[in-house]
This record gives sequence, C-alpha cells and structure tokens, in this order.
Amino acid sequence: MRKILSCEFNLDTACVELRLDDGTMLSIDCTVVENEVANSMYQRSELDWLIYNDPLAYAELILNGDPETYLKTVTEYEPLAS
Repeated sequence: MRKILSCEFNLDTACVELRLDDGTMLSIDCTVVENEVANSMYQRSELDWLIYNDPLAYAELILNGDPETYLKTVTEYEPLAS
C-alpha cells in the first residue's frame, strides 16, 4: 500500500493534489467529481466543505470510497413546511 506524504487543495487548478511515498503525484479534479456525483447544491456543499477543510478525507473518499452513498447519507433535503 502506498503512503500519502502530502495532500492539499490547489485553488489555482481546483484540484486536490496528493504526493505518494513512491514519488507519484495524483491530482483529483474537484469540478469533474462534483459534476459526476453531486445531484444537489447540498451535496456540492458537502464536497466543498471536505475539499477546503479536510482534503485528505476528500481524497480518500474519492479514491477508496463510494462518494454517491456517502452523499446520500450525509445530505438530506427536506422542504420547509408551509
């Protein structure tokens, strides 16, 4: 298993960039991910929060997890009752 040495969000490219212990550099295009997996502004907001506040958790979710299931679990849209 490769180990992540660094992980950060690059505002200029809108990518989360990872450097692995074997010298590999990975770049996750956050705009493409949002367009593919986020179905609402609430899901996009959740991904944005992860990108800015915990890019490592975001990278692990995208590379090893199931982002669709995660977003359905953590975001719930309930219209306001009138």
